[in-house]
Amino acid sequence: MVIGAGIHGEAGLAAEIAAVITERGLGGASTDLVERIESFRHERGARADEMRRLAAAWVRTAGVGPDRVSTERAGAVLALAFPDRVAVARGRPGAFTMENGRGVSVEPHDRLAREPFLAIAEIAGAAGSARILLAAPLTQGEVEALPGVATRVETDFDPATAALQARKVRRYRRLILSAVPVALDLDGAAAERLAAGIARLGVGRLPWTRGQLQLRSRIAYLREADPDTWPDLSDARLAASASDWLAPYIEGRRSLAAITPDDLDRALDMLLPHASRRRLDALAPTHFRAPTGSEIAIDYDAEGGPAIAIRVQELFGLASHPAIAGGRIPLTIELLSPARRPVQVTKDLPGFWDGSYAAVRSEMRGRYPKHPWPEDPRSALPTTRAKPRG
Repeated sequence: MVIGAGIHGEAGLAAEIAAVITERGLGGASTDLVERIESFRHERGARADEMRRLAAAWVRTAGVGPDRVSTERAGAVLALAFPDRVAVARGRPGAFTMENGRGVSVEPHDRLAREPFLAIAEIAGAAGSARILLAAPLTQGEVEALPGVATRVETDFDPATAALQARKVRRYRRLILSAVPVALDLDGAAAERLAAGIARLGVGRLPWTRGQLQLRSRIAYLREADPDTWPDLSDARLAASASDWLAPYIEGRRSLAAITPDDLDRALDMLLPHASRRRLDALAPTHFRAPTGSEIAIDYDAEGGPAIAIRVQELFGLASHPAIAGGRIPLTIELLSPARRPVQVTKDLPGFWDGSYAAVRSEMRGRYPKHPWPEDPRSALPTTRAKPRG
């Protein structure tokens, strides 16, 4: 600090600051370094005299003249010694944030409480409640003149709006001095920042369609048995690799709200080539085609494995149990009443026809008399309708 200040003819002031910091209680107990230095200059006694001699020796050792200058620039000189303790006012009077990110404070009625900037010499207490014991005011101009001040355009992801924002930011090291919004350059780098920001929020926030979610579930189901063949499309894996699979397809977008299901379709096409799609459709189809011709979506996230929910009448005439993966994996069937209320769950349709169907038929005939309940469901025609009138 003494050497650096000497370049500007302030070595004497720097040495006095060093003396006050070194010797506790020198110049009084004020939190204001300027007040402490001025008190020290008039203080009498052996200790004060010794510290003045020591300060003069520091100036001589530094090889600069013992200039005696005004205390007005005490903050700027102190910042040479503690660049990470330059602090900016934040929120309520007396609250400050230092360049190193640590929050510190003085009492709201303290003479330093309403200063825009401080250079801090001494603090005490834990990180969440650190108190400033000694500091000096800094003007905006003094901070701007410190080494390490630079201006650049910064693009950040705002989690509150799930959008990118570009600002022209002037910083002292890591401390923001000013920030002005500017036009956003929607290039590849911006797309990567958007993808990374969305990954932090959670890829579940993306506008997945029902079909896209089912596609991921189908792949996840097959992956359990064959992880070397099928890609990992879990939320965790997609979040970890968002810059690879998502960023290339959202260039030109500035927010999560601007991303469309079509963008995700293109990204999924990259993750799952066309040849793999054909194999996926063969092993894990999206729907089960009922004997009535109805297309029933298969739920691959169901607890008991791939499942469908279908009315009993739509399965009349079907002698074998519906299955996927070339017939190797039976579907879990939730059998429904005509009112689409659950009746029974089975993985053995022929066994149901031969067993508990009779009891179901007996109960359902009384509850839904307008619907067919044949004695032999294997030979009956499947239907989605009630009995014809008359």
